[in-house]
Amino acid sequence: MGMLSVIILTKNEEKDIEAAIQNARQCADEVLVVDSGSTDRTVELAEKNGARVVFRAWDNDFAAQRNFALSQTDADWVLYLDADERMNDELVSAVRKTVSAKPSEAAGKKQYRLQRKSVAFGKKFSYGPLYPDWVTRLFPGKNVTWAGKVHEHPECGLPLEKLSGHIEHYTYRDWQEWEEKMGRYSSIWAEEAWHKGRRASLPEALLHGIGSLFSTLILRRGFLDGWMGICLSCMYVSYTMLKYLKLYQKQKTSD
Repeated sequence: MGMLSVIILTKNEEKDIEAAIQNARQCADEVLVVDSGSTDRTVELAEKNGARVVFRAWDNDFAAQRNFALSQTDADWVLYLDADERMNDELVSAVRKTVSAKPSEAAGKKQYRLQRKSVAFGKKFSYGPLYPDWVTRLFPGKNVTWAGKVHEHPECGLPLEKLSGHIEHYTYRDWQEWEEKMGRYSSIWAEEAWHKGRRASLPEALLHGIGSLFSTLILRRGFLDGWMGICLSCMYVSYTMLKYLKLYQKQKTSD
């Protein structure tokens, strides 16, 4: 059976880290926490619950954190989870079965997608901005690298397959947390877009905002999640516009 390392990136995750590690240990041989400078009890609680903790300073680059983690383990398999994600029992069993394959076997020459369902504000969402999505997180050995500072994505040449079960993503506890995360993500997005040579205008910001409302409320049927789904779809407009407004502001101050 191949060794599995579950990798969790953290910064000030004391509310979630114990449950995350306990969940990961259901199928992991080791839990590797990559901390980026927590000032709360994250590191203490992680070590108390049996995780191995390493440090890398935060530089607004999620992909760099994930790539650094790969250099810290020699496991046959790596599975990436966030501190606010939990595998259900079906997925835990599927992961166990998959990593039992030898690297030379067919199952050991694939990367795997996991379905993720979001729980926010105490409600499970099935539509709109938080509709269930698929994330590629399980890889054999060193067969993956990550790209993108925010909304990072894996680059792996192996065939892609889905696993049964799902991750429950306990994302926003309240609107204040939503506001803080959207502010941080929009700033990182604007910075990355600027360095890639992308530019924006005020009309473009407005059009992207309107487009996001149509996409989340109508195409992704956000209205089927009730009033909360409608409110979240409307709030997503502000996040979308904020990304482009920050990019516009950056190009104006850089001229």
